[in-house]
Amino acid sequence: MSTSTAAKATAAPTQPSTDPAPAGRRSRDESRIGIRGGVRHIGALVRRNALQIKQDPESMMDALLMPIIFTLLFVFVFGGAIGGSSGGGRENYTDYLVPGMMAMMSMNIAMAVGTGVNEDFRKGVMDRFRSMPIARSSVLVAKVVVEVGRMLVAILVLLVVGFLVGFDLQGHWTGLLAAIGLTAVFGASLMWIFVLLGLTMNTAQGVQGVSFLVLMPLQFGSSVFVPTQTMPGWLETFTDFNPLTHVADAARGLMLGQGAVAGPVLWTLVWSAGLTAVTAPMAIAKFRRKA
Repeated sequence: MSTSTAAKATAAPTQPSTDPAPAGRRSRDESRIGIRGGVRHIGALVRRNALQIKQDPESMMDALLMPIIFTLLFVFVFGGAIGGSSGGGRENYTDYLVPGMMAMMSMNIAMAVGTGVNEDFRKGVMDRFRSMPIARSSVLVAKVVVEVGRMLVAILVLLVVGFLVGFDLQGHWTGLLAAIGLTAVFGASLMWIFVLLGLTMNTAQGVQGVSFLVLMPLQFGSSVFVPTQTMPGWLETFTDFNPLTHVADAARGLMLGQGAVAGPVLWTLVWSAGLTAVTAPMAIAKFRRKA
């Protein structure tokens, strides 16, 4: 080999490796961050996501408009017929509907989390997070925290519209706060399902399609809109196990003092804990492998 050839070989630049760190090393790096560091990362990412909403107010359209549209639609289009058939009027149906709609809002807002996570991967946002020395789980936890905030905004709009169209809380303000908190806990557990779905599907359109297939039977096969006693036996059996039924019944019991409270509240907490315990670790593990 000539001297010039050896010099060229020596001078040839070495290409930097672009391969992501092995999963084992990423796990060890994340474990060294600690709880305090993880909380700090979550706070910073929550602030980032909140600033994104401020810069893009259109992202709040579903949380602001959906409660208005659905409440007015069901109260004034179906309220007279459903309320009259049950022995009451539109006013009675409004009292029945608004607490149930809180459960519906929790699922509708949770569905948007999956499409958001999927689009972040498509746009390369997650590549930026991959290059940062942060806990991988903090990215998803911050996303859920911000979406819970959007859910609370949607519930607030729902209650304001409900009061305007005749919803009567009958002084159960403590029960109202408890119902809002219970709905937020349940909604947060649902978000982990849709986060996992967003990490699994290839496109945001696929996430939306599968989400609606899950959303529609759960919403209409529950006590959110109508009492379940009028349903066929097989469908009533399904509604008895439907978590949305438990959330809606718990909200009615807390806000209006109607029906049993302890059972629906307990089942709502059991469903929330179970869904979170199963899907949150799966979503975080999927995110680590995918990111």
